[in-house]
Amino acid sequence: MKKVVGYCRVSSAEQASEGLSLQMQQDKVRQYAILHDLELVDVIVDAGVSAKNISGRPGLTKALDMVLNGNVDGLVAWKLDRVFRSLLDATQTLEQFKRSNKRLVLISEMIDTGSAMGEFVYNLFASLAQLERRLTGERTKSVLESKKSRKEHVGKPKYGYTPEGKFLTCNAEQQIVIQKVRDMSKSMSCRAIARSLNEQGIMTKQAKSWTHVQISAILS
Repeated sequence: MKKVVGYCRVSSAEQASEGLSLQMQQDKVRQYAILHDLELVDVIVDAGVSAKNISGRPGLTKALDMVLNGNVDGLVAWKLDRVFRSLLDATQTLEQFKRSNKRLVLISEMIDTGSAMGEFVYNLFASLAQLERRLTGERTKSVLESKKSRKEHVGKPKYGYTPEGKFLTCNAEQQIVIQKVRDMSKSMSCRAIARSLNEQGIMTKQAKSWTHVQISAILS
């Protein structure tokens, strides 16, 4: 492996996280290339991208194309979870790399898929990452269901309600507006109701003008 392309990614929530910063990842990729006497053709970045699949990451798509089209011999990244979030994407990409005699290097996990052991560890890490994501999803779902069973507040409160600790309480002023909307709906369309409220200076919870979609949500 002589020519490689580097790939780095952070999601929007991680932009300020020093441990996963783009600059840190780029530095690690460049250092690896120098240490192993590799020609680093480019370092491609997906900044603020948290898409679960390859199709949602233009930078990764470009980097993989460079490898599979024969422009470089392999791809170097800091960690597996910077490259793939889907086990299917991880395994399919590895098969494509093997058929093209290409290699994927993950610096943090010390994985190089050019060897049998590297391929084994890569598949193991990809499976473990998938398992952790699924377990996290199951735990989150369980917590939400538990909160709902106790009638605790989950997510953004609907118009007419105000969060008070873990629960919701009726907002008297907004409840009056809701009743007004219901009364008006007997003879007016949602668009007409929204227009009427706006003309009266009655704003939404976010202090914005009403739309027919929001009126429809209240009536449903």
